[in-house]
Amino acid sequence: MASVSQRQPDKNATYVFSSRPRPVEGRSKFNGSPTENPQYGNIMYDRRVIRGNVHGQHVSPAKSIQQQHGFRRRSVDFVRSRDHVRFKTHDNLPGRKHVDVQTESFLEELSNILVTKDIDSQTDRFLDRPATPLFIPAKSGEDVATQIEEGELFDFDREVQPVLEVLVGKTIEQSLLEVMEEEELARLRAQQRAFEQLRNAELAEVQRLQEQERRRNEEKECRIAQQREAVRKEKETAEMIAAQACAQQFLSKLFPAVFSSLRRHGYFYDPVERDIEINFFQWLMAEVSNTLEKRNSARLLLDAIIHDIALERRDFFKDLESQLLKSDK
Repeated sequence: MASVSQRQPDKNATYVFSSRPRPVEGRSKFNGSPTENPQYGNIMYDRRVIRGNVHGQHVSPAKSIQQQHGFRRRSVDFVRSRDHVRFKTHDNLPGRKHVDVQTESFLEELSNILVTKDIDSQTDRFLDRPATPLFIPAKSGEDVATQIEEGELFDFDREVQPVLEVLVGKTIEQSLLEVMEEEELARLRAQQRAFEQLRNAELAEVQRLQEQERRRNEEKECRIAQQREAVRKEKETAEMIAAQACAQQFLSKLFPAVFSSLRRHGYFYDPVERDIEINFFQWLMAEVSNTLEKRNSARLLLDAIIHDIALERRDFFKDLESQLLKSDK
């Protein structure tokens, strides 16, 4: 005989959350605060909260408490091992040494003498906090018992039949779908291969036509360029012939006038006459000038000699005349 505890709440009443009244807690008198004890007030360490996935599985309270104690022990071990880790400074390089320096924003004087003061303070005595009692929800409703015979709630052989039919039907349906999908994929691959072959053939034909069109365009452009070059050369030849005829006609009347003007201005001359006028006449004039200068110099010198002799003769005769006059007296 199995008994099942059932609660019979009022179906017509609305759900209202309610809790028992309790006074507001003040300053705790126990050794356990959120800063000193990390487990204080943390829902992760509350035994009433079941950790892990609670959908589709049932976890007994005893097992959940064991899991919570194991997690708590691992977290405490991790914190203790992390506190013992100390980062070591790298070894100094050869020829250098480590020196303690201040890295703060404001420098202060360092001294080995520590300033100490004696201060007394009286605090309240702390008591060890007792263990939190296990939460037991208050009972509500009335306990009712009923008698359930064997086979009344569940018959495995009868209940499993539709489940097996569904499983087998779904398995066969999925298998058929997979086989049809594989056949369809095979047909798609064959169609894709045929399409790729056709596309490759069309691409080759398009490339051949493009190459043929390119060669035709190049040949056409080459012929057009040759024809343009021939027309340009023919035009230049005609212009040169016309310019030559015009120049000959113009120069036929211009040459006599130009030559006559050049002869008048002395650009066309006889070389012998030109040599006599430039070289011989200049030399002749220079020689004549030298000869005349020599003659003038000789004449001036002779005139000076004659003048000096005349002056001497005059002075001589004056003296002679004066002597004669003296002798007569």
